[in-house]
Amino acid sequence: MPLTPWIFVQDPLERWLADYRRTFDAWHDGGVRGIVVGYLRWRQDDGSMVPCFSVDPSAYSSFGVPLPPETPRDPDKERLFSTMLDDAAARGWEILFFGARTSARLGPVHPLPGDPFGAAAYAAGVQSALSAYPQAQGWVIDGAGEHHYELAFHHDGELFEIREHERRWLEALGADVDRMERGIAHLRDRFHRLTPSLVRYHTPAGLLAGLALFDLTEDALYWLRMRRETALAYMAAVREQIARIPRAVKLGAIPRTATFSALATQDYHRMPRYFDYIFPKHYFWHRGFDGMYGTVARWVRRLGDWNPRLSEADCFAVVKAWFGLQLPGIESLADMEMGFPDAFFTEVVATETRRALAAVGDPNRVIAWVSSGRQPHAGDPMPARDLYRILTVSEEAGLRRFIYHPAGALGAAEWSTLSRLCGTPWRENPDDPNAYWPPDTPKPDTFGGGRVPQRRG
Repeated sequence: MPLTPWIFVQDPLERWLADYRRTFDAWHDGGVRGIVVGYLRWRQDDGSMVPCFSVDPSAYSSFGVPLPPETPRDPDKERLFSTMLDDAAARGWEILFFGARTSARLGPVHPLPGDPFGAAAYAAGVQSALSAYPQAQGWVIDGAGEHHYELAFHHDGELFEIREHERRWLEALGADVDRMERGIAHLRDRFHRLTPSLVRYHTPAGLLAGLALFDLTEDALYWLRMRRETALAYMAAVREQIARIPRAVKLGAIPRTATFSALATQDYHRMPRYFDYIFPKHYFWHRGFDGMYGTVARWVRRLGDWNPRLSEADCFAVVKAWFGLQLPGIESLADMEMGFPDAFFTEVVATETRRALAAVGDPNRVIAWVSSGRQPHAGDPMPARDLYRILTVSEEAGLRRFIYHPAGALGAAEWSTLSRLCGTPWRENPDDPNAYWPPDTPKPDTFGGGRVPQRRG
Protein backbone atom coordinates (compact mmCIF):
# COMPACT_ATOMS: atom_id res chain seq x y z
CA MET A 1 0.00 0.00 0.00
CA PRO A 2 1.30 3.49 -0.78
CA LEU A 3 1.66 6.14 1.87
CA THR A 4 -1.68 7.54 2.96
CA PRO A 5 -1.80 11.36 3.06
CA TRP A 6 -3.89 13.71 5.09
CA ILE A 7 -4.05 17.45 4.40
CA PHE A 8 -3.96 20.29 6.92
CA VAL A 9 -6.90 22.59 6.13
CA GLN A 10 -5.42 25.72 7.62
CA ASP A 11 -7.12 28.98 8.45
CA PRO A 12 -8.37 31.33 7.21
CA LEU A 13 -11.08 28.72 6.70
CA GLU A 14 -13.03 30.98 4.34
CA ARG A 15 -10.72 30.16 1.44
CA TRP A 16 -11.80 26.50 1.47
CA LEU A 17 -15.55 26.99 1.50
CA ALA A 18 -16.40 28.05 -2.06
CA ASP A 19 -14.78 25.17 -3.95
CA TYR A 20 -14.52 22.40 -1.39
CA ARG A 21 -16.30 19.70 -3.42
CA ARG A 22 -14.00 19.90 -6.44
CA THR A 23 -11.02 20.16 -4.10
CA PHE A 24 -12.06 17.11 -2.08
CA ASP A 25 -12.78 15.12 -5.27
CA ALA A 26 -9.24 15.78 -6.47
CA TRP A 27 -7.72 15.03 -3.09
CA HIS A 28 -9.61 11.76 -2.80
CA ASP A 29 -8.34 10.66 -6.22
CA GLY A 30 -4.85 11.60 -5.06
CA GLY A 31 -5.08 9.30 -2.06
CA VAL A 32 -6.11 11.69 0.74
CA ARG A 33 -8.01 9.95 3.53
CA GLY A 34 -8.02 12.49 6.34
CA ILE A 35 -7.91 16.18 7.18
CA VAL A 36 -6.93 18.23 10.19
CA VAL A 37 -8.75 21.56 10.34
CA GLY A 38 -7.72 24.65 12.27
CA TYR A 39 -7.69 27.09 13.76
CA LEU A 40 -11.46 27.16 14.13
CA ARG A 41 -12.00 30.84 13.50
CA TRP A 42 -13.24 33.35 10.96
CA ARG A 43 -11.31 36.37 9.78
CA GLN A 44 -13.15 39.67 10.30
CA ASP A 45 -12.98 42.66 7.97
CA ASP A 46 -10.67 44.44 10.40
CA GLY A 47 -8.27 41.48 10.42
CA SER A 48 -9.35 40.19 13.83
CA MET A 49 -10.39 36.58 14.40
CA VAL A 50 -13.52 35.17 16.03
CA PRO A 51 -14.33 31.52 16.77
CA CYS A 52 -16.44 29.69 14.23
CA PHE A 53 -18.44 27.82 16.87
CA SER A 54 -20.56 28.91 19.78
CA VAL A 55 -20.04 28.29 23.46
CA ASP A 56 -21.68 25.11 24.75
CA PRO A 57 -22.94 26.18 28.21
CA SER A 58 -23.38 22.58 29.36
CA ALA A 59 -19.72 21.86 28.63
CA TYR A 60 -18.46 24.73 30.77
CA SER A 61 -20.94 23.87 33.50
CA SER A 62 -19.88 20.23 33.58
CA PHE A 63 -16.20 21.19 33.85
CA GLY A 64 -16.90 23.78 36.53
CA VAL A 65 -15.26 26.65 34.68
CA PRO A 66 -16.69 30.12 33.95
CA LEU A 67 -18.68 30.56 30.78
CA PRO A 68 -16.72 32.78 28.38
CA PRO A 69 -18.50 35.69 26.71
CA GLU A 70 -20.05 35.09 23.33
CA THR A 71 -18.35 36.59 20.30
CA PRO A 72 -19.67 37.69 16.89
CA ARG A 73 -21.11 34.84 14.81
CA ASP A 74 -21.44 34.18 11.10
CA PRO A 75 -24.25 31.60 10.73
CA ASP A 76 -23.96 31.41 6.92
CA LYS A 77 -20.28 30.51 7.07
CA GLU A 78 -20.91 28.07 9.89
CA ARG A 79 -23.59 26.26 7.88
CA LEU A 80 -21.36 26.04 4.82
CA PHE A 81 -18.43 24.85 6.93
CA SER A 82 -20.63 22.13 8.44
CA THR A 83 -21.70 21.06 4.94
CA MET A 84 -18.04 20.89 3.91
CA LEU A 85 -17.30 18.62 6.88
CA ASP A 86 -20.32 16.47 5.95
CA ASP A 87 -18.77 15.97 2.53
CA ALA A 88 -15.42 14.92 4.02
CA ALA A 89 -17.10 12.54 6.47
CA ALA A 90 -19.20 10.95 3.69
CA ARG A 91 -15.94 10.02 1.94
CA GLY A 92 -14.86 8.07 4.99
CA TRP A 93 -12.13 10.56 5.84
CA GLU A 94 -10.91 10.96 9.37
CA ILE A 95 -11.48 14.53 10.58
CA LEU A 96 -9.60 16.10 13.48
CA PHE A 97 -9.60 19.69 14.68
CA PHE A 98 -6.42 21.59 15.51
CA GLY A 99 -5.65 24.02 18.32
CA ALA A 100 -2.83 25.46 20.36
CA ARG A 101 -2.11 24.38 23.90
CA THR A 102 -4.24 27.19 25.30
CA SER A 103 -8.02 27.38 25.39
CA ALA A 104 -9.77 25.95 22.36
CA ARG A 105 -12.36 28.72 22.63
CA LEU A 106 -10.77 32.03 23.46
CA GLY A 107 -7.00 31.69 23.81
CA PRO A 108 -5.04 31.81 27.10
CA VAL A 109 -6.99 30.60 30.11
CA HIS A 110 -7.01 31.56 33.77
CA PRO A 111 -6.34 28.34 35.67
CA LEU A 112 -8.48 27.38 38.60
CA PRO A 113 -7.16 26.08 41.92
CA GLY A 114 -6.01 22.52 41.42
CA ASP A 115 -5.78 22.98 37.66
CA PRO A 116 -2.59 24.97 36.96
CA PHE A 117 -2.60 23.99 33.30
CA GLY A 118 -6.11 25.25 32.57
CA ALA A 119 -6.95 21.77 31.29
CA ALA A 120 -10.61 21.92 32.34
CA ALA A 121 -11.27 25.11 30.37
CA TYR A 122 -9.39 23.64 27.44
CA ALA A 123 -11.54 20.51 27.48
CA ALA A 124 -14.70 22.62 27.70
CA GLY A 125 -13.62 24.44 24.56
CA VAL A 126 -12.92 21.16 22.79
CA GLN A 127 -16.36 19.86 23.78
CA SER A 128 -17.97 23.06 22.47
CA ALA A 129 -16.25 22.64 19.10
CA LEU A 130 -17.17 18.97 18.79
CA SER A 131 -20.75 19.69 19.79
CA ALA A 132 -21.00 22.29 17.04
CA TYR A 133 -19.36 20.03 14.45
CA PRO A 134 -19.89 16.38 15.39
CA GLN A 135 -18.37 15.26 12.08
CA ALA A 136 -14.92 15.56 13.71
CA GLN A 137 -13.56 12.59 15.64
CA GLY A 138 -10.99 14.37 17.73
CA TRP A 139 -8.53 17.12 18.47
CA VAL A 140 -4.84 17.78 17.81
CA ILE A 141 -2.81 19.94 20.22
CA ASP A 142 0.09 21.91 18.78
CA GLY A 143 2.97 22.42 21.18
CA ALA A 144 1.72 19.99 23.83
CA GLY A 145 4.06 20.30 26.81
CA GLU A 146 6.70 22.00 24.71
CA HIS A 147 9.57 23.99 26.21
CA HIS A 148 11.95 26.12 24.18
CA TYR A 149 14.99 24.46 22.64
CA GLU A 150 16.54 27.41 20.80
CA LEU A 151 19.75 28.76 22.29
CA ALA A 152 19.13 32.25 20.88
CA PHE A 153 15.97 34.19 21.67
CA HIS A 154 13.77 33.08 18.81
CA HIS A 155 10.05 32.58 18.20
CA ASP A 156 9.18 34.32 21.47
CA GLY A 157 11.51 32.41 23.75
CA GLU A 158 14.90 30.87 24.48
CA LEU A 159 16.34 27.86 26.24
CA PHE A 160 17.79 29.51 29.34
CA GLU A 161 14.67 31.00 30.87
CA ILE A 162 11.57 30.08 32.81
CA ARG A 163 8.53 31.81 31.37
CA GLU A 164 5.70 32.99 33.61
CA HIS A 165 3.23 30.24 32.74
CA GLU A 166 5.99 27.65 33.26
CA ARG A 167 6.78 29.16 36.65
CA ARG A 168 3.13 28.83 37.60
CA TRP A 169 3.14 25.17 36.57
CA LEU A 170 6.36 24.47 38.46
CA GLU A 171 5.19 26.09 41.66
CA ALA A 172 1.92 24.16 41.51
CA LEU A 173 3.90 20.94 41.18
CA GLY A 174 6.08 21.82 44.18
CA ALA A 175 9.29 22.26 42.20
CA ASP A 176 12.24 24.13 43.68
CA VAL A 177 12.23 27.03 41.22
CA ASP A 178 15.19 28.75 42.88
CA ARG A 179 17.26 25.62 42.36
CA MET A 180 16.20 25.52 38.73
CA GLU A 181 17.26 29.16 38.32
CA ARG A 182 20.67 28.28 39.76
CA GLY A 183 20.96 25.44 37.27
CA ILE A 184 20.04 27.75 34.39
CA ALA A 185 22.55 30.38 35.50
CA HIS A 186 25.33 27.81 35.80
CA LEU A 187 24.65 26.24 32.41
CA ARG A 188 24.27 29.60 30.67
CA ASP A 189 27.62 30.64 32.11
CA ARG A 190 29.20 27.37 30.95
CA PHE A 191 27.90 27.90 27.43
CA HIS A 192 29.70 31.25 27.43
CA ARG A 193 33.02 29.68 28.52
CA LEU A 194 33.64 26.97 25.96
CA THR A 195 37.18 26.83 24.59
CA PRO A 196 38.72 25.06 21.60
CA SER A 197 40.64 22.84 23.99
CA LEU A 198 37.50 21.76 25.89
CA VAL A 199 35.51 21.20 22.72
CA ARG A 200 38.17 19.26 20.82
CA TYR A 201 38.96 17.07 23.80
CA HIS A 202 35.41 16.16 24.87
CA THR A 203 33.21 16.20 21.73
CA PRO A 204 34.67 13.09 20.03
CA ALA A 205 33.73 10.98 23.07
CA GLY A 206 30.38 9.95 24.54
CA LEU A 207 28.01 10.71 27.40
CA LEU A 208 30.54 11.12 30.20
CA ALA A 209 32.67 13.46 28.12
CA GLY A 210 29.56 15.46 27.28
CA LEU A 211 28.71 15.79 30.97
CA ALA A 212 32.20 17.17 31.53
CA LEU A 213 32.06 19.49 28.51
CA PHE A 214 28.80 21.11 29.64
CA ASP A 215 29.59 20.72 33.35
CA LEU A 216 26.09 19.47 34.09
CA THR A 217 25.78 20.04 37.82
CA GLU A 218 23.03 18.59 40.01
CA ASP A 219 21.15 21.91 39.77
CA ALA A 220 21.38 21.93 35.97
CA LEU A 221 20.18 18.33 35.79
CA TYR A 222 17.33 19.17 38.17
CA TRP A 223 16.27 22.01 35.88
CA LEU A 224 16.25 19.72 32.85
CA ARG A 225 14.36 17.00 34.72
CA MET A 226 11.68 19.35 36.06
CA ARG A 227 11.08 20.81 32.59
CA ARG A 228 10.29 17.27 31.47
CA GLU A 229 8.09 16.57 34.48
CA THR A 230 5.97 19.68 33.92
CA ALA A 231 5.47 18.66 30.29
CA LEU A 232 4.28 15.21 31.30
CA ALA A 233 2.03 16.67 34.00
CA TYR A 234 0.46 18.98 31.41
CA MET A 235 -0.21 16.05 29.07
CA ALA A 236 -1.71 13.96 31.87
CA ALA A 237 -3.98 16.83 32.95
CA VAL A 238 -5.30 17.44 29.44
CA ARG A 239 -5.87 13.73 28.84
CA GLU A 240 -7.76 13.42 32.13
CA GLN A 241 -10.07 16.32 31.29
CA ILE A 242 -10.64 15.31 27.66
CA ALA A 243 -11.68 11.86 28.92
CA ARG A 244 -14.61 13.54 30.71
CA ILE A 245 -16.20 14.66 27.44
CA PRO A 246 -19.34 12.54 26.95
CA ARG A 247 -18.29 11.16 23.60
CA ALA A 248 -15.18 9.41 22.25
CA VAL A 249 -12.46 11.93 21.41
CA LYS A 250 -9.25 10.97 19.66
CA LEU A 251 -6.44 13.15 20.97
CA GLY A 252 -3.29 13.94 19.02
CA ALA A 253 -0.11 15.89 19.72
CA ILE A 254 2.51 17.43 17.44
CA PRO A 255 5.97 17.12 19.05
CA ARG A 256 9.27 18.34 17.67
CA THR A 257 11.26 15.89 15.62
CA ALA A 258 13.01 13.20 17.65
CA THR A 259 16.39 14.96 17.70
CA PHE A 260 14.95 17.97 19.52
CA SER A 261 12.26 16.16 21.51
CA ALA A 262 14.30 15.61 24.66
CA LEU A 263 15.17 19.30 25.02
CA ALA A 264 11.65 20.32 23.99
CA THR A 265 10.48 17.93 26.78
CA GLN A 266 8.24 15.89 24.49
CA ASP A 267 9.10 12.32 25.42
CA TYR A 268 8.00 10.03 22.59
CA HIS A 269 8.07 7.03 24.91
CA ARG A 270 5.71 8.60 27.44
CA MET A 271 3.40 10.57 25.14
CA PRO A 272 1.49 7.57 23.71
CA ARG A 273 -0.16 6.95 27.08
CA TYR A 274 -1.82 10.37 26.78
CA PHE A 275 -2.41 10.66 23.03
CA ASP A 276 -4.01 8.44 20.40
CA TYR A 277 -1.88 9.92 17.63
CA ILE A 278 1.65 11.31 17.61
CA PHE A 279 2.40 13.72 14.74
CA PRO A 280 6.23 14.11 14.62
CA LYS A 281 7.20 17.37 12.97
CA HIS A 282 9.15 16.48 9.85
CA TYR A 283 10.41 20.05 9.60
CA PHE A 284 13.85 20.37 8.03
CA TRP A 285 14.05 23.76 6.26
CA HIS A 286 16.61 26.51 6.81
CA ARG A 287 15.78 29.81 8.53
CA GLY A 288 12.28 30.68 9.68
CA PHE A 289 11.34 28.77 12.81
CA ASP A 290 11.05 25.09 13.74
CA GLY A 291 13.12 23.78 10.80
CA MET A 292 16.10 21.56 11.62
CA TYR A 293 18.65 23.38 9.44
CA GLY A 294 17.54 26.75 10.81
CA THR A 295 17.76 25.60 14.43
CA VAL A 296 21.23 24.13 13.98
CA ALA A 297 22.46 27.27 12.22
CA ARG A 298 21.16 29.49 15.02
CA TRP A 299 22.86 27.30 17.63
CA VAL A 300 26.14 27.49 15.73
CA ARG A 301 25.94 31.26 15.36
CA ARG A 302 25.04 31.85 18.98
CA LEU A 303 27.81 29.55 20.24
CA GLY A 304 30.26 31.47 18.05
CA ASP A 305 28.97 34.81 19.33
CA TRP A 306 29.40 33.69 22.94
CA ASN A 307 32.75 32.00 22.36
CA PRO A 308 34.67 33.91 19.66
CA ARG A 309 37.69 31.58 19.89
CA LEU A 310 35.63 28.64 18.63
CA SER A 311 35.72 27.87 14.93
CA GLU A 312 32.52 27.00 13.08
CA ALA A 313 33.67 23.39 13.10
CA ASP A 314 33.97 23.58 16.90
CA CYS A 315 30.43 24.97 17.17
CA PHE A 316 29.04 22.18 14.99
CA ALA A 317 30.85 19.70 17.24
CA VAL A 318 29.17 21.21 20.31
CA VAL A 319 25.77 20.86 18.63
CA LYS A 320 26.54 17.22 17.90
CA ALA A 321 27.58 16.63 21.51
CA TRP A 322 24.40 18.28 22.83
CA PHE A 323 21.81 16.84 20.41
CA GLY A 324 23.58 13.82 18.98
CA LEU A 325 23.00 15.29 15.52
CA GLN A 326 25.45 15.51 12.66
CA LEU A 327 24.30 16.88 9.32
CA PRO A 328 25.89 15.00 6.39
CA GLY A 329 28.14 17.13 4.23
CA ILE A 330 27.86 20.16 6.50
CA GLU A 331 31.10 21.55 7.83
CA SER A 332 30.27 25.27 7.77
CA LEU A 333 27.32 27.63 7.76
CA ALA A 334 28.01 28.32 4.09
CA ASP A 335 27.44 24.63 3.33
CA MET A 336 23.92 24.97 4.65
CA GLU A 337 23.04 27.40 1.85
CA MET A 338 23.57 24.65 -0.74
CA GLY A 339 20.44 22.72 0.14
CA PHE A 340 20.05 19.14 1.26
CA PRO A 341 22.35 16.39 -0.01
CA ASP A 342 20.89 12.93 -0.61
CA ALA A 343 22.67 11.68 2.51
CA PHE A 344 20.57 14.04 4.63
CA PHE A 345 17.43 12.17 3.68
CA THR A 346 18.84 8.65 3.83
CA GLU A 347 20.60 9.27 7.14
CA VAL A 348 18.84 12.04 9.10
CA VAL A 349 15.24 11.83 7.85
CA ALA A 350 15.31 8.03 7.97
CA THR A 351 16.70 8.05 11.52
CA GLU A 352 14.16 10.62 12.74
CA THR A 353 11.34 8.49 11.30
CA ARG A 354 12.65 5.22 12.75
CA ARG A 355 13.14 6.78 16.18
CA ALA A 356 9.54 8.03 16.28
CA LEU A 357 8.15 4.69 15.15
CA ALA A 358 10.27 2.74 17.64
CA ALA A 359 9.30 4.97 20.56
CA VAL A 360 5.56 4.91 19.88
CA GLY A 361 5.59 1.21 19.04
CA ASP A 362 2.60 1.24 16.68
CA PRO A 363 2.97 2.64 13.13
CA ASN A 364 -0.77 3.27 12.93
CA ARG A 365 -0.45 5.88 15.67
CA VAL A 366 2.40 7.81 14.02
CA ILE A 367 1.42 10.39 11.39
CA ALA A 368 4.36 12.56 10.32
CA TRP A 369 3.49 16.26 10.10
CA VAL A 370 5.27 17.29 6.90
CA SER A 371 5.91 20.78 5.60
CA SER A 372 8.44 22.32 3.26
CA GLY A 373 9.00 25.75 4.78
CA ARG A 374 7.43 28.98 3.62
CA GLN A 375 4.37 30.15 5.51
CA PRO A 376 3.48 30.07 8.32
CA HIS A 377 7.01 29.08 9.35
CA ALA A 378 8.87 31.69 7.25
CA GLY A 379 11.53 29.16 6.27
CA ASP A 380 13.46 28.87 3.03
CA PRO A 381 11.16 26.95 0.65
CA MET A 382 12.12 23.35 -0.04
CA PRO A 383 11.47 22.23 -3.64
CA ALA A 384 9.31 19.30 -4.71
CA ARG A 385 12.37 17.08 -4.93
CA ASP A 386 13.00 17.52 -1.21
CA LEU A 387 9.36 16.78 -0.41
CA TYR A 388 9.59 13.63 -2.54
CA ARG A 389 12.74 12.52 -0.73
CA ILE A 390 11.25 13.17 2.72
CA LEU A 391 8.23 11.04 1.90
CA THR A 392 9.94 8.18 0.08
CA VAL A 393 12.69 7.80 2.68
CA SER A 394 10.15 7.99 5.51
CA GLU A 395 8.07 5.28 3.83
CA GLU A 396 11.14 3.07 3.49
CA ALA A 397 11.77 3.61 7.21
CA GLY A 398 8.30 2.28 8.01
CA LEU A 399 6.01 5.33 7.96
CA ARG A 400 2.46 4.57 6.81
CA ARG A 401 0.70 7.93 7.07
CA PHE A 402 1.58 11.60 6.96
CA ILE A 403 -0.21 14.92 6.96
CA TYR A 404 0.92 17.61 4.59
CA HIS A 405 0.91 21.18 5.86
CA PRO A 406 0.82 23.39 2.77
CA ALA A 407 2.00 26.98 2.70
CA GLY A 408 -1.41 28.49 2.20
CA ALA A 409 -3.90 26.46 0.18
CA LEU A 410 -1.70 24.00 -1.80
CA GLY A 411 0.70 24.46 -4.70
CA ALA A 412 0.94 22.63 -8.02
CA ALA A 413 4.38 21.12 -7.41
CA GLU A 414 3.34 19.89 -3.97
CA TRP A 415 0.11 18.33 -5.18
CA SER A 416 1.76 16.77 -8.23
CA THR A 417 4.28 15.10 -5.91
CA LEU A 418 1.74 13.93 -3.35
CA SER A 419 -0.73 12.54 -5.87
CA ARG A 420 1.96 10.66 -7.82
CA LEU A 421 3.19 8.98 -4.66
CA CYS A 422 -0.12 8.25 -3.01
CA GLY A 423 -2.94 7.92 -5.55
CA THR A 424 -3.96 8.87 -9.08
CA PRO A 425 -1.41 11.37 -10.45
CA TRP A 426 -2.89 14.82 -10.91
CA ARG A 427 -3.40 15.77 -14.56
CA GLU A 428 -2.29 19.36 -15.03
CA ASN A 429 -4.84 21.09 -17.23
CA PRO A 430 -5.00 24.85 -16.58
CA ASP A 431 -7.23 25.49 -19.62
CA ASP A 432 -10.11 23.37 -18.31
CA PRO A 433 -12.27 25.59 -16.06
CA ASN A 434 -13.83 22.50 -14.46
CA ALA A 435 -10.57 20.79 -13.57
CA TYR A 436 -8.95 21.08 -10.16
CA TRP A 437 -6.06 23.50 -9.99
CA PRO A 438 -4.06 23.87 -6.74
CA PRO A 439 -4.91 27.44 -5.72
CA ASP A 440 -1.54 28.41 -4.28
CA THR A 441 -0.06 28.32 -7.81
CA PRO A 442 -1.29 30.99 -10.25
CA LYS A 443 -2.75 29.69 -13.49
CA PRO A 444 -0.85 30.72 -16.65
CA ASP A 445 -3.69 32.99 -17.77
CA THR A 446 -3.14 35.19 -14.72
CA PHE A 447 0.14 36.41 -16.20
CA GLY A 448 -0.72 36.05 -19.89
CA GLY A 449 -1.68 39.64 -20.58
CA GLY A 450 -5.37 38.88 -20.78
CA ARG A 451 -5.28 37.22 -24.20
CA VAL A 452 -7.47 34.17 -24.78
CA PRO A 453 -5.54 31.20 -26.21
CA GLN A 454 -6.26 30.49 -29.86
CA ARG A 455 -7.66 27.04 -30.56
CA ARG A 456 -6.07 25.75 -33.77
CA GLY A 457 -6.70 22.02 -33.38
